[in-house]
Amino acid sequence: MKTIKGPALFLAQFAGDEPPFDSWQAITKWAAECGYLGVQVPSNDARMIDLEAAATSKSYCEEWLGQAKANGVAVTELSAHIQGQLVAVHPAYDAMFDGFAPEHVRGNPDARQQWAVEQVQIALDASANLGLDRMAAFSGALAWPYFYPWPQRPAGLIEEAFDELARRWRPLFDHAEERGVDICFEIHPGEDLFDGTTFEMLLDRVDGHSRCKMLFDPSHYVLQQLDYLDHLDVYAERIGMFHVKDAEFRPTGRQGVYSGYAPWVERAGRFRSLGDGQVDFKAIFAKLTAMDFDGWAVVEWECALKHPEDGAREGAQFVRDHIIRVTPHAFDDFAAGDTDAAANRRMLGLRNPV
Repeated sequence: MKTIKGPALFLAQFAGDEPPFDSWQAITKWAAECGYLGVQVPSNDARMIDLEAAATSKSYCEEWLGQAKANGVAVTELSAHIQGQLVAVHPAYDAMFDGFAPEHVRGNPDARQQWAVEQVQIALDASANLGLDRMAAFSGALAWPYFYPWPQRPAGLIEEAFDELARRWRPLFDHAEERGVDICFEIHPGEDLFDGTTFEMLLDRVDGHSRCKMLFDPSHYVLQQLDYLDHLDVYAERIGMFHVKDAEFRPTGRQGVYSGYAPWVERAGRFRSLGDGQVDFKAIFAKLTAMDFDGWAVVEWECALKHPEDGAREGAQFVRDHIIRVTPHAFDDFAAGDTDAAANRRMLGLRNPV
């Protein structure tokens, strides 16, 4: 078994225009001061990384990694969530998702998609240059407006959406294979991959591509009432990354799973800071340890109530308290005897072979 690495912090929710969140030097120092050993980096944020330089210059990578190391943290993974989202966008979301893209491709869905695909490729190249073997992403969504089957969906609609999703991602998986990097999709509402069934629908269409992996985030499963512990058993071989994020689901006579029109504080399901929600992290860390998960425990702060800096500091200690340092030997080894094949056969009442 392996001891899970951590704690690490996803920087996407913290990067901003005010110090210490406005530069790579300052935010890595701050993360280390909070107790983190690693950081996961949003690759679309120029304040954090020059992605094209990382994809083309080993010297830039060495300097950038060296700054983080000098400040006390390692880089765990790059995130291409935003670029992955734009690989597949239903027209109903064009206006909203244009804000994720640079100005020169806004209002042009084809150009925006081409830019997103190129960005995912560049993020894979950068990951490889940085010595990272996995990268986070969203899948994007073509079928999401038809999530609930009313009015009744025409036959073949969802199948065609996933056929197209596979056509767009298959070349990216192949590029990931060339670069030695897994693409780990965060299973997330609003994406076509929002649960295990939808993940399998893509996986089947890309012939079980070895670079198609999952980012496990139990908070999204609490909100849709999916069994996140059984999910780990089902997809153990496909879990490549782990977001440590808490949530709670408290249905009422007014709201249940579909409560997304209410503000976050008033929803039946809402994200919480670590330890304030309902996720059974003791069981999760035990399962991940037993299945030899070899990645990082990365805190993603999203909470409807608590200040992010408090959530970050508390989160670092929370993860430290849950990481299981694996035992080097079995607890009953003290009672073990030497291996003796002949003695074993005698204990079973068997004759030794002639």
